[in-house]
Amino acid sequence: MPEHVATPGPMAVGAIGTRASGWWAMIFMIFTEAALFGYLLFSYFYLAAQPHMPDTFPQGGSPSLRLALPNTGILLLSSAAVAWAQFGIERDRPVQLALGLGFGAVLGMLFLGIQVFEWWGQPFTLSSSSYGSLYFTVTGFHMAHVLAGVIILWALCAWSLLGLFNRVRYAHIHIGALYWHFVDAVWLAVFFTFYVTPRLS
Repeated sequence: MPEHVATPGPMAVGAIGTRASGWWAMIFMIFTEAALFGYLLFSYFYLAAQPHMPDTFPQGGSPSLRLALPNTGILLLSSAAVAWAQFGIERDRPVQLALGLGFGAVLGMLFLGIQVFEWWGQPFTLSSSSYGSLYFTVTGFHMAHVLAGVIILWALCAWSLLGLFNRVRYAHIHIGALYWHFVDAVWLAVFFTFYVTPRLS
C-alpha cells in the first residue's frame, strides 16, 4: 500500500520556479500573436504609403491624444503593478502579490472603458474607409487581448487570496504576467502607429 502524506494548509498551485511548461507555451503563443499584430500594422503602413491614400490616412486628420496618451500611461502603470506583484511573491509577500494583481486588473478595465469611449467619438466607422477598418480591427483585436489579460489577472488574484502561491511555487504568476506585459508592449506599437506616425509625416 502506498503511504499517503498529509500536507498542512492549502495545496500550492503550479510548478516550482518560473520556467514551467506553461511558460514556454505562453512564449510560443506570444510569438504567434506578435506575428498577427505585425501583419495588421504592416497593412496600415502599406496602405498609408499608397499615393491615392493621403486624404484618408488618417481619416479626419491625426487622431487626438486627449484620451490615447493618458490611456497609454494607465496601461504602463498596470504593467508596473503586475511587476510589483511578481516581486512580492518572490519575496514571500502574499498581500503585495494580491494587491499588485488586483490593481493591474482594475487599471486594465479602466483602459478598456476609455478605449470604448474613444471609439464612440471617432468621426469614421468600421466600413467608412480602409483607415477606419484598420483602426477598429487593430484596436479591437488589442482590446480583446486586454480583456483576456484582465480575466487572467483576476483569476490569479483570486488564487492569491486563497493562499495557493508561495515563494517556491509561483509559475502561474510569471506566466500570466508575461502575457500582460506582452499586451502592454503591443499597445505601444499600436499607439506609435496610429497616433504618432501621422504627426511625423
